Amino acid sequence: MHIDHVTIAGPDLNALRDSFAAAGLATDYGGPHSNGVTHMALLGFDDGAYIELISTIKPAGQTAPWWQAAIAGSSGSCGWAVRVSDVGAETKRLRSEGVTVVGPMHMTRDRPDGRVVQWDIAFPGEGGIAHAGATLPFFICDRTPRDWRVRPSASAAEAPLTGVQRVVIGVRDLDASVRLFRRLYLLSEPRVGDHEPWHARLAMFDDSPVVLASPRDAHSWLGRRLQEFGELPCAYLLATNNFDAARETYALNELHEWFGQRIAWFEPGALRGTRLGVVRRNARPRV
Repeated sequence: MHIDHVTIAGPDLNALRDSFAAAGLATDYGGPHSNGVTHMALLGFDDGAYIELISTIKPAGQTAPWWQAAIAGSSGSCGWAVRVSDVGAETKRLRSEGVTVVGPMHMTRDRPDGRVVQWDIAFPGEGGIAHAGATLPFFICDRTPRDWRVRPSASAAEAPLTGVQRVVIGVRDLDASVRLFRRLYLLSEPRVGDHEPWHARLAMFDDSPVVLASPRDAHSWLGRRLQEFGELPCAYLLATNNFDAARETYALNELHEWFGQRIAWFEPGALRGTRLGVVRRNARPRV
C-alpha cells in the first residue's frame, strides 16, 4: 500500500493556491467533488502521489462533510490516503481487526475540462467521513484511469521533488498509537526519540511512511494543535533525489535531523501554517 495523497485544508482555496504558488509549488485546479460542497486543487508528483488542497466552494456559509473544523480553522495538514487494489477487501480486513469503517462508497469529481473522475473509498476510525485520514489512512481505488485523477503538475516536472515520502501524525498517546499501527499493518518496532525543536517525542517506522509525534509540552505548537483539532496529520515530508538542490530551489533554511535524516522545512507562515518538509528519498516505504 502506497501513499495516494495527503490533504491540506483552509477556508479559501484560492488563497491556499496562491500561497503554495508563491513558494514554488503551483497547483492545478481539480474541480468540485460530488458532495457539491468542497472543491480541490492538486500538486502531482512523478511517483503518482499528490498534495490535495481542499476548501468549501463558497468561502463561508457551507459545512463540509469532511474536515469541516480543519477547513474553518485553517489547520493545514489534515488527512491522508493510501492506494489499494480492493476497497471492499481492505474494509473487511480492518473490520475483522475491530476497526470501525464507513464505506465502501462511490465518489466522483468534475474536472474543469468536463471529464468525470470516479473512485471507490472507505473511511476507517471512529471519526468516519468527518475526520477522514485523521490517524489511520482512508483508502481509495480508482474506477476511471488513475491519470484522470492525478498527473504530475507542471511546477513539479522539473523541480527536485519526486513525491510524498512521509506523513507525520500528531497523537496524544505515543505508545498506544504505535501498538495500533503495528497490530493493523504488521510493522516492525519504530525508532523512538525526542525532538527538541518541537518539544515532542517521535516514533518513525522504517517499513511504512508513518511518523507519530506526541507533544511533551501541552503549550507547544503541537500540544495546542492537538487541543484544537484532535489527532490528525501535523506535517508532511516530500521526497527529493537532490537534497541540496531542493534547499536552494525553495530557499529552505530551517534544518532538523530525525534519526540520522536531514529535513529542510518550508516556512510555515508562507504556507498558511502548513508544515511541509523535504527529505532525501529512500526506498518507497510500504504499509
